[in-house]
Amino acid sequence: MEMETRSEKYAADISTIREAQARIESFIHRTPVLSSEFLNSIAGRTLLFKCECFQKGGAFKFRGACNAIFSLDDHQAAKGVVTHSSGNHAAALSLAAKLRGIPAYIVIPKNAPKCKVENVMRYGGQVIWSEATMESREDTANQVLQETGAVLVHPYNDRRIISGQGTVALELLEQNQKIDTIIVPISGGGLISGVALAAKSMNPAIRVLAAEPRGANDAAQSKAAGRIITLPETNTVADGLRAFLGDLTWPIVRDFVDDIITVDDKQIIEAMRLCYEILKVAVEPSGAIGLAAVLSDGFRKNPAWKDCNNIGIILSGGNVDLGVLWDSFSKN
Repeated sequence: MEMETRSEKYAADISTIREAQARIESFIHRTPVLSSEFLNSIAGRTLLFKCECFQKGGAFKFRGACNAIFSLDDHQAAKGVVTHSSGNHAAALSLAAKLRGIPAYIVIPKNAPKCKVENVMRYGGQVIWSEATMESREDTANQVLQETGAVLVHPYNDRRIISGQGTVALELLEQNQKIDTIIVPISGGGLISGVALAAKSMNPAIRVLAAEPRGANDAAQSKAAGRIITLPETNTVADGLRAFLGDLTWPIVRDFVDDIITVDDKQIIEAMRLCYEILKVAVEPSGAIGLAAVLSDGFRKNPAWKDCNNIGIILSGGNVDLGVLWDSFSKN
């Protein structure tokens, strides 16, 4: 079984990630890495924050979207792209499509955060509404595909997306070569798949840990069970972390992610506050979860991670729905 797992072909590798970097580098921001002596003292380790909240579109998703769109040949691109997404991928794909001058049809569930819908519209995406269920999202996207002939770009279960997101790790490890651990938010697994493949290719000893909300802990359950687990419902303030692993992301998470740390919403909101007050960076709940994980007892008291001294934390996005945030502050 071990041989079979290791020789299995994954959806991306270091060469596709390097190709993605060359393809998108003229379009994306090379985002900064911040640190804070105060946060280091609280954590008892050196924390290095990769600020993808400063990426175009406000999140890392622009990397994968850009790679997907600029990978298309002219014939494919002419008919545009379609996706279903409630958030950052929708805005990212809209912006990347705008840069290439092609249409983007974005299926969005009716319960999506208002600020993220506005981003899609701002970047010229054509919004098509669906019900909040995954079934309705997929059915609506399929209908658009049939009507337009557009190319489907899945939010995370797509080789081009995984390769594009992996460029975060290439940059981070070029910016600081001492990093021995990277903590990454996990949802559908596109970001952590790309990061894990890139990071472990560059340094096989590096640790890659996922951070996940307790109210949407399907990845932790999947890792424990050795197969994809989906949940009947999710309940977390981190609206970007409610998706489930796909058949392309799961094998990478299974084989290359060292552990999954779960935290509750109260810890996530406290980490958002620290990012804002100490780093002076506005980070959405999904983006702050890596800091929440590092400060959690589950991480600090686990002897397996006592040697994690230089930790890269990916602040994955900064598209905060302020109305929901104020509500969550008042509840906690």
